Amino acid sequence: MVARKFLVRHQNSAFDVDYDTEDGLEVFKYQLFSLTSIPPEEQKILGGEDDRLVSDESDLIAVSEKLRLVAVDEDGENQRAGEGSSGGNDGRDVADMLKSDEEFARQLQAEEEALMVQQYVLEEHSGQFEQRIRPYINQVLMYEDPVRQEAARKTVPIEELEEKALVSLAKEGNFEPSKIEQDHAFLLQLLFWFKKSFRWVHAPSCEGCDNETVSQGMGAAIPSEIQYGATRVELYSCKYCSRITRFPRYNDPLKLVETRRGRCGEWANCFTLYCRAFNYESRLILDFTDHVWTECFSEYLGRWMHLDPCESVYDKPLLYEKGWNKKLNYVIAIAKDGVYDVTKRYTRKWPEVLSRRNITTEYALSAALANMTKECRKTLVPHVLSLLEARDISESKALEKDPNSQDDASILLPGRQSGDKEWRISRSETSPDDMGSLTCSSCPVRICTDEHVKRIYNAWSPVLCQFVENNFSKSRAVEVLQTFKRSLLDLWNLPYKNRRASINCSNDSQLSLEQLLPSFDELLDSLSLKSELANQMVDIRLAGDPVKTSLALPVALDSLEEIIQNLNECDNFDKTSLSLPLVKLNRIHSGSVLASGEELPFGIATAAFDGTCSSKWEEPDGARGCWIMYKLLGNQMLELVAYELMSANDAPERDPMDWVVEGSDDGGSSWRILDKQTSQLFENRFQRRTFKVGSLAVQSNAFRFRFLAVRDVHSTSRLQLGSIDLYAKGTLE
Repeated sequence: MVARKFLVRHQNSAFDVDYDTEDGLEVFKYQLFSLTSIPPEEQKILGGEDDRLVSDESDLIAVSEKLRLVAVDEDGENQRAGEGSSGGNDGRDVADMLKSDEEFARQLQAEEEALMVQQYVLEEHSGQFEQRIRPYINQVLMYEDPVRQEAARKTVPIEELEEKALVSLAKEGNFEPSKIEQDHAFLLQLLFWFKKSFRWVHAPSCEGCDNETVSQGMGAAIPSEIQYGATRVELYSCKYCSRITRFPRYNDPLKLVETRRGRCGEWANCFTLYCRAFNYESRLILDFTDHVWTECFSEYLGRWMHLDPCESVYDKPLLYEKGWNKKLNYVIAIAKDGVYDVTKRYTRKWPEVLSRRNITTEYALSAALANMTKECRKTLVPHVLSLLEARDISESKALEKDPNSQDDASILLPGRQSGDKEWRISRSETSPDDMGSLTCSSCPVRICTDEHVKRIYNAWSPVLCQFVENNFSKSRAVEVLQTFKRSLLDLWNLPYKNRRASINCSNDSQLSLEQLLPSFDELLDSLSLKSELANQMVDIRLAGDPVKTSLALPVALDSLEEIIQNLNECDNFDKTSLSLPLVKLNRIHSGSVLASGEELPFGIATAAFDGTCSSKWEEPDGARGCWIMYKLLGNQMLELVAYELMSANDAPERDPMDWVVEGSDDGGSSWRILDKQTSQLFENRFQRRTFKVGSLAVQSNAFRFRFLAVRDVHSTSRLQLGSIDLYAKGTLE
């Protein structure tokens, strides 16, 4: 054993790494992977004053103790990120510096040319620009109306969204979030809820027979429509009964809270009111190329955050330029306290965009915005003005950096999803493969917060053993479990802070349910619940953190449903039945997960290990091959004896069909095949299948599934899985 200490620099961070050089470079790369999340195959390690490449042939004893790690793209040639450790070039090779400087010079030249053309062809006035913006200034002031805010709040299931926000944080291991973290998570849940509660209107259904309609042009607004700002009214004729249906384009968000329908203008208008109703600093964002969305100031992020209610997408400002292929020109933020040009946040092609800004000059534009902002702030007190001006300066600095930022490099952004497909195509706002969600092609390492899943699985064992010991028939066991399931469902349907349910034991004809209660204690404890018995009634209530109950209840309900199904399929219910798949002991938990790809935000890799059928891992490019790796907590060495895969909620063609399971005893540097399956079919949705591993007696601290093909590789590019459960030999604590 030869130990070395390396100082490894990556981006703006430095890591002290103690390493046994006899383990070789591959193991060293996996150690760096655990620190930086850069997969080994994408690592480029440089050392010494001359930035010499460290390769498999390098003698790790002899190389410099100061190393530099950069990530390379797929062809291994272009640097994606890096930070220097020595020399006078700040970590960049001379060629990289020259290339960067040349690109910067070209960009400056392009900006100068665009500004010269702008000055030449435009008069310095902002009349047309102001004329377009000013109506929105009046509109955003409606969001400050207490009556409108209260009307919006009354329609929101606040406690439900609060629970979902806290559960989303708990799934990341955060059971004691700060107020700022809670507010951020609640805002995202508000966005997701709004997407489901608001309806997109391409052509409204017939008001008479609910059939399809076709456009008949525009009509005159009537007083009841004008009252809520509907100066435009679209007319549609029914294809079957010829009745005319009116579609007023309401501008008053109070009316939109009632109708809950419209296109992007109505969506963003109404959603921004909801954001203000919950006290988020909010802006209405007007894209002059015909789209509208929202920005909120996130205290958690310390900056303004993009939110598109139509698409249910957040913090992805390049969605329009990169995903929709929009040719942006002006993106203007309108708030109660000012009007701002935020175009640079939404582009990485600023010289191109600048060449299309042909309404007024940049100088006149800046003056117009300053004038409108001054008007918005004329009644504000000096202290508030000072805070706003400081935030303006901070945002201005950030906006200057945005066009040159390399963020979102690994995120593939989708084309537009809202609206009729033909309409989206006509606007050229679809991506080539028309994918429906965000894709992360460079999946980060994620940590599983799933110890509760193991505890719940283990807790069913004493219940089933009690049934066997008391000679319960299969039907009687199912009857008791169904009774318990109804109680859990009652709990689930109650507000999360006040969960309480009762079971009436007076109707038990055989062994009383109250006598079985001790066998349920472990399960109730795993759900942060407790039971009390009085007058032949079992009272079940919260015993701890209600968020832990919210996190665990769906797992218990799903596993209980499966136990009931497996019991019904048992030929003989006795001691021999108390094994997989009926009894699931020693589930591996709390490891770290890395995958070849994932869908954001709902199809991430850890969704495969959260124990619920309501989530899934989705690999957008996995139909013909992908992988997911699970590394054990604390480098435990365990023997895998079985695993279970569950099909997801839809799209059978995406089910895995051929795969290989591998184990590693060195954290993923080398692999050994543990199991191989071909031509496997999942007959139903949410079907869980158990596979036992042969008697290899291999101790591993990492496992990898290599999925080779899905059920129908010709009809999909995707692979998806509802869940993966790994079971170890012996007791796992």
